[in-house]
Amino acid sequence: MPTADLVVRNIGRLATLAGPAPRLGAAMREIGLVEQAALAVAAGRILYAGPETGLAAACAVAPGATLLDAAGAAVIPGLIDAHTHLVFAGDRDDEIRQRLAGASYQQIAAQGGGIVRSVAATRSASIGELATGLQGRLDEMLLQGTTTAEVKSGYGLETATEIRSLSAVREAATSHPVHLVPTFLGAHEVPVEHRARRERYLEILVREMIPEVAQGGLAQFCDVFCEAGVFNLAETRTILQAARAAGLKLRIHADELTWTGGAELAAELGARSADHLLFVSEAGMRAMASAGCVATLLPSAAFYLRLGRFAPARALIEAGVAVALATDANPGGGLSPSLPFAMAVGCFGMGLSLEEALCATTVNAAYSLDVHETTGRLTPGMRADFVVLRSERLLDLVRVGVPAIRTVVARGRVFVRDGGRVAG
Repeated sequence: MPTADLVVRNIGRLATLAGPAPRLGAAMREIGLVEQAALAVAAGRILYAGPETGLAAACAVAPGATLLDAAGAAVIPGLIDAHTHLVFAGDRDDEIRQRLAGASYQQIAAQGGGIVRSVAATRSASIGELATGLQGRLDEMLLQGTTTAEVKSGYGLETATEIRSLSAVREAATSHPVHLVPTFLGAHEVPVEHRARRERYLEILVREMIPEVAQGGLAQFCDVFCEAGVFNLAETRTILQAARAAGLKLRIHADELTWTGGAELAAELGARSADHLLFVSEAGMRAMASAGCVATLLPSAAFYLRLGRFAPARALIEAGVAVALATDANPGGGLSPSLPFAMAVGCFGMGLSLEEALCATTVNAAYSLDVHETTGRLTPGMRADFVVLRSERLLDLVRVGVPAIRTVVARGRVFVRDGGRVAG
């Protein structure tokens, strides 16, 4: 009989999210609830997840095993943040104040702010400084229930700093409990020094940055900010085709501020995800559904950027597109590292049900990052990433400002206990 080294008993409601990945349409509301449940873990993997009455027959409990009493509360999979910009230096607090005074993102960027504002500070930071800052932000996310996060580069916009940023992600990943999925985003903006000859920067991206990133194994994905005034459709295609040829998987910032055809391009190139999508077309939705491309939506970013609209989550679901939610955590627009906050805005701003929001931050987010075979569901063999809430009410997750999370377990070890960070 297998032996567990961590057991959680007295779970009031266990949301396993058992089933296929990704979830489409009505299946996004199926979260695999088990009442009066238990979990057992061995060597960082789920051994048993089901009714507590079946625990004794499923496994033995090792002497000295970690024993957790959920006290009737709910347990959910660890949350998965499929879109973040967490590796940077400096801040943009004054720009946020400008936005509060009515300035738009485009106006701030035209004045030399936005992404390029973070570039100077990031270029002057060491790998150690970037990794330390990243680890602090990951701690914030862990306390909010996040156990897996995608992390993009993109505040270097030159080869040396992009490599340094991704190296900082690798360094942070060796010691932090949040599992990291690195993405190369050298095409986040055209740096100031190349704006007179932007084709030169495109050449650097394709011939220098992408090969070095791929050869060093520094990223799993390549992303491009496909947007008016940033990278157009043809440039985006060139960059992503080069990345695909180098062995990187693809993502796209698409149709955020205007319609560009980014969603259609994501489908054409076989991108795993198209993100933002506030202005996605019906043709883009159909193309994404046909290609199996995930729509990773960022409701809290639209909220903080005061864009006046959200991505059409309901229409995407009805079109048969798999929908994920993420924070877009970054120094200028994604001010909250909290996936529960993104879920709240997704529910009350985009019209998602609570079950759909939970699916979008677990199994569908896992699929968006191509980690669905190891995390995002609480079923035997999956990595033991899960969250114990403070009550059996799943709705507590979207009661912004109310502490909802008691315990966070990542890779079978307790890293948050009684709402506070512990060494694990």
